[in-house]
Amino acid sequence: MSALRRVLRRTAARARRRLSRRDRASTRHALVGPASLWAEKRQFQFEFLVAHGLRREHRLLDIGCGTLRGGIPLIDYLEAGHYFGIEPRKEALDEAYKELAETGLEGKSPTLINTAEPGDVRIGVPIDFAWAYSALIHMPDEVVDAYMGLVARILSERGAYYANVIIGDGPQESWREFPVVPRTLTQYERMAARHGLALAELGTLKALGYPKDSPSGHGTMLQFTPADGR
Repeated sequence: MSALRRVLRRTAARARRRLSRRDRASTRHALVGPASLWAEKRQFQFEFLVAHGLRREHRLLDIGCGTLRGGIPLIDYLEAGHYFGIEPRKEALDEAYKELAETGLEGKSPTLINTAEPGDVRIGVPIDFAWAYSALIHMPDEVVDAYMGLVARILSERGAYYANVIIGDGPQESWREFPVVPRTLTQYERMAARHGLALAELGTLKALGYPKDSPSGHGTMLQFTPADGR
């Protein structure tokens, strides 16, 4: 075989591998939203949490961690063992483990939990930050309330729980196999109060730096913190 032919074969093989990786990545990304917005949404999550005080030594609970779209930079940033992710879909968590391996971050020892039942979650240490990115909008009321209870039990005294939601009382829509549930601010306030948490409305996601071309940017970011005297 001529040298030129060998070079051409190697070039074609590399191109096929790159295409295969892109195909796998696109399929993985689509499990948690439009693949075209993957990078922007990953960046938003990391930058939002760091801007709101997340430090390397903190422990973070990521509710609905999916395929680790936001989790990878957070795992990389936090100290080993300080990231906890919960995901109800096994196929998404399987992809999360692949993402973790491909980025070389297995040594950071994140805890990834596959469950749809908040009552089954046992963390064992106080959490400084809880994060539910585009997760509560896909849950029925009783599951949102159960996660509120879980966070209230394990959140540190000065900790905070952030979640983006759709404020309103319109009809439910759907995404993939999940509902898309709007709720009133009063509903979230009542859930929070029931579990000893105070609610603050931080503004729309677009105002907080969310990708400008995403319709989800019209959502609202909420902050829950331990109420005085808890």
